[in-house]
Amino acid sequence: MYRIRMIINRYYITILLCSLWLIIPFVTTQAEGRDFTVVIDPGHGGRDPGAIGRRGKEKNINLNVALKLGKLIQSNCKDVNIIYTRQNDIFVGLDKRAQIANNAKADLFIYIHTNSVAKGRTVRGTETYTLGLHRTEDNLEVAKKENAVILIENDYEQRYAGFNPNSSESYIIFEFLQDKNMEKSVQLATLIQRQFKNTAKRIDKGVHQAGFLVLRETTMPGVLVELGYISTLDEERYLLSETGTDALAESIYNAFISYKKKHDSPTGRKDVIPVRPKDHVPQKDVAKRTSASTSKTTKTPQSGKPIFKIQILTSDKKISEKNKQFKGLSPISYYQEKGLYKYTYGESTDYNKILRTKRQISTQFKGAFIIAFKNGEKIDVNQAIKEFKNNR
Repeated sequence: MYRIRMIINRYYITILLCSLWLIIPFVTTQAEGRDFTVVIDPGHGGRDPGAIGRRGKEKNINLNVALKLGKLIQSNCKDVNIIYTRQNDIFVGLDKRAQIANNAKADLFIYIHTNSVAKGRTVRGTETYTLGLHRTEDNLEVAKKENAVILIENDYEQRYAGFNPNSSESYIIFEFLQDKNMEKSVQLATLIQRQFKNTAKRIDKGVHQAGFLVLRETTMPGVLVELGYISTLDEERYLLSETGTDALAESIYNAFISYKKKHDSPTGRKDVIPVRPKDHVPQKDVAKRTSASTSKTTKTPQSGKPIFKIQILTSDKKISEKNKQFKGLSPISYYQEKGLYKYTYGESTDYNKILRTKRQISTQFKGAFIIAFKNGEKIDVNQAIKEFKNNR
């Protein structure tokens, strides 16, 4: 009997040890879990080739640079989890791309594309977009082109709530969008463009805003990168070369590293205080600083009522009120958020008055939108509008 018990005990001990060996690798993996998740999204793919040049297709260029970027991050950043929306030549719908990023609770979304223009035009250079209202017709055309992929998806009208990528009216929705990730997105876009210029030696076409469906649906900071123009012969040659794609991937990687150093505080987890930019203003003073670069400024009234203003420009540098970018508008005010200068025109407790002013300057500043402050603090504009209506 004793011997039988010993055999049974050994049997259970064996099972226990086997169970531990199964559990230990999982626990180790969890302990060494990645701290930062980046989603790399090569645009187009499969039955959607994107722009087509004389020798190449956009979908292949995008994937080539995306995989090289991921390899650089994987080799040098052991704390980063990389997720691709595709790693081969398959079609992925726009809503699926956003879903992949959201389900992963990603900290960053990098959407890679290649640009083109109609025959007869020659354009060169890189540009990086963040979500927002298009400021120029060129920006709108880029958004239309990249959003047009939904037309080959099944039931796109139902899946995208009637959005028509070819209709300018559909883009009105972006006018009312208040993107909480805008500051971080603009910072990353600025870093990428700087690297394209310095590392890859490309023509810098700047940072822009436009209405991209994928960026609208993602819940983390994100950018859409245009690597160059496949429609321009010498740029296509560069985009198809190993030297070119290596330099472009390295540029985005360098920008990613700089961004991560500033914002190595994953979404939804305990925040880490970021490195303060050179011109950082303490958070409690962010909304209070409204003086512009000259004495011709207005002070935000402390009336207890919402104060409406029109935001017309965002920059990572301080700009003189006389700068031609303001197109003669005066007085101009600004406030700072997370190292960015945000310039505004007009202010009133009367929302309708500011709305009329916005319409008057809309031809000059197509990307302008209304923001709101209360007692010196920036507040949600929709809540401010409700309060304005209730107080009438």
